[in-house]
Amino acid sequence: MSSRLLVGPFNRVEGDLEVALTIEGGRVREARVNATMYRGFEQILQGKAPHDALVYVPRICGICSVSQSVASARALADLGGIVMPPNGQHATNLILATENLADHLTHFYLFFMPDFVRPVYADRPWHAEAVRRFAPDTGERVRAATAARQRWFTLLGTLGGKWPHTQSVEPGGSTRPIDAAERVRLLTKLREFRGFLERQLIGDALEAFTALDSEDALWAWHAQAPLGGDLRFFLTLVQDLSLQSLGPGPGRYLSYGAYAQPDGAHALAQGLWRGDARHLAAVDAHAITEDATHAWLAQPREPLHPLHGLTRPEPDKAGAYTWNKAPRLGGEVVETGAIARQLASGHPLLRDAVARHGGTVFTRVLGRVLELARVLPMMEGWLQAIRPTEAFCVPTELPDEGHGVGLSEAARGALGHWLVVRGGRLANYQIVAPTSWNFSPRDAQGTPGALEQALVDAPVREGEKTPVAVQHIVRSFDPCMVCTVH
Repeated sequence: MSSRLLVGPFNRVEGDLEVALTIEGGRVREARVNATMYRGFEQILQGKAPHDALVYVPRICGICSVSQSVASARALADLGGIVMPPNGQHATNLILATENLADHLTHFYLFFMPDFVRPVYADRPWHAEAVRRFAPDTGERVRAATAARQRWFTLLGTLGGKWPHTQSVEPGGSTRPIDAAERVRLLTKLREFRGFLERQLIGDALEAFTALDSEDALWAWHAQAPLGGDLRFFLTLVQDLSLQSLGPGPGRYLSYGAYAQPDGAHALAQGLWRGDARHLAAVDAHAITEDATHAWLAQPREPLHPLHGLTRPEPDKAGAYTWNKAPRLGGEVVETGAIARQLASGHPLLRDAVARHGGTVFTRVLGRVLELARVLPMMEGWLQAIRPTEAFCVPTELPDEGHGVGLSEAARGALGHWLVVRGGRLANYQIVAPTSWNFSPRDAQGTPGALEQALVDAPVREGEKTPVAVQHIVRSFDPCMVCTVH
């Protein structure tokens, strides 16, 4: 006998989210994910001057506004054939990485770990320690992480003038040059954050952690101090609660490539990783489509590429259950996020863990922490590569006709902006955000999105109204619902 359960709205999630579950035999048999709030940015941008997009798109979201700015700036640069100077590329990467790493820290300490403080775990031997560390507002580690996050964000005062809604990111680079003295001060702030990560989160040197080349090596490292740094504490919970098998996704992982370099490469590679084929495939951005079959949006005769996308609300549409379209890559469901970036860039620890378990609660969280440890040293290198006497931004002229695409990586994964200009004005502007991919509804073939697949078979305890396993799976994707629907 089956029953229905509506979970939501979720707390500790950016934006509004509901999940409708069909429960059978104490397990989730089917899930439908509802992004409940329509935003309308794609309509707002129509008719505006192309450069005005850089004022509007950061307002899509307060916690990942830089990510939207970078994707928009790249779309405008593509429209105008503009190439950033090396200093502009390094400065933009530093601004984006500052926001992305802050989001990873926020996810771990403020969004994800507090769920283990719930009374449902009161009988576990680690519960009292979890409360001491991760209780909202009062947890010792939560308070320390919040303070570290605040100090970390002061980088953006120097790099971009302010945060959120930083306005220094342009198609031609960064309008905020960094002088030699500022570079030294910024490097000091990076090393302070490194110290926090090494003392509290990881409990070891960043390079020692990122050198782990297999899951066996990870567990041997964990055994040295199972209640040491907060990552090791999380690994203890993984073992006790079998989080390595909770919430398996579709098994395909998309990365557009993160932190483009002056030579055209990416610090974290672009690619589509298929767990079954065990190789990295090239990303064909022309194969991206959006299906609106189950969205409260007008449905074209066939799914459209974002460059030709249509966004027109139909709130009374039959068969719809969300405002989110269903993005597909070559007709397939993909998962995106830090897990995809680490797989695409070939990190052996994550590739081994995903080969064993797939994309699960364990491997998604591990991917984020691994990215924190990998990207901070990269930022130190980008700062050292800046030449204060050289240009940070080049003048830009945008054509009156044309189109452009800007692909980037936000903390939560693959972010794309597509724009069309006619007569010097934006004729169309389409955005496909990471949570649009991960929290996609069913498509015309009835294929569930990544989260909808991951929730199937999740355990539901007797009497649970907000099942804790469902909470873990949802939060492992770190949704940003305000970025999802435009």
